[in-house]
Amino acid sequence: MTIWNLGSINADMVYALPHLPEPGETLAASGLQRFLGGKGANMSVAAARAGSRVSHIGAVGSDGLWARDRLIEYGVDTRHISEVDVPTGHAIIAVDAQGENLIILFQGANHAITGDQIGQALSSAVSGDLLVMQNETNAQIEAAILGRDMGLTVCYAAAPFQAEAVQVVLPHLDFLILNEVEAEQLQEATGLAPSHLPVEHVIVTFGSKGARYYQRGSDPQVFPAHKVSAVDTTGAGDTFTGYVLAGMDRGMPMAQAISQANRAAALMVTRHGTADVIPDLKEVRAAQFD
Repeated sequence: MTIWNLGSINADMVYALPHLPEPGETLAASGLQRFLGGKGANMSVAAARAGSRVSHIGAVGSDGLWARDRLIEYGVDTRHISEVDVPTGHAIIAVDAQGENLIILFQGANHAITGDQIGQALSSAVSGDLLVMQNETNAQIEAAILGRDMGLTVCYAAAPFQAEAVQVVLPHLDFLILNEVEAEQLQEATGLAPSHLPVEHVIVTFGSKGARYYQRGSDPQVFPAHKVSAVDTTGAGDTFTGYVLAGMDRGMPMAQAISQANRAAALMVTRHGTADVIPDLKEVRAAQFD
């Protein structure tokens, strides 16, 4: 099967800071690194490294062809990434000494994806394939409706969070993943707790406290996180999501997919960077945790 990812592609500019800045504060960075990033690219790389076939649907400017090449290196099918006359998306990421981060996002080419491009890509999809989206591109509702009509398993990572964006795609979803704060905001907007959302599979992540899985009609399951010394939490949630999707794609029981994703996310927070440092399946299986 294939995971089709309508996903963002960014250049991540990561600055090391002594602490996250307060309003009006000027800080000198002690380091700067450029990584392939964007929630979409991160999830594509994570799912590919977890053993799935991944086809990315997205866009870059002429300044971002290196990002498309990097995705190819990581095993992602990039035939449906178009080059557009808009600068490639990018993120300015500040990481403090404790590994916490602050992110400024420029959408760029991620909002220049056309409906024709999505339709052409998904014309090769078959019933049972997965379609995943995040809130960093345009055309999410069009893709969700098309995916549902085609019999795809439609998945949504609700970040960056906007309650309205989630509510628009909610009727078409089979899988929804969001963090604790986003779950609270969605409940405020809809009046529905995660266990009552009209979605078959819902996962709420709690960072270092793990995750909770809700399957419609069943009691929630809790999955504690592994204890590690975090140096950078950037991309950990995307790594978790990509590994869960790969587990679903490969027919794993959800509990097994989430447990494996927890291991991948635990490894990820011990590394500086985003898509370029996402662990592969061999590393995840070999990892030892206390």
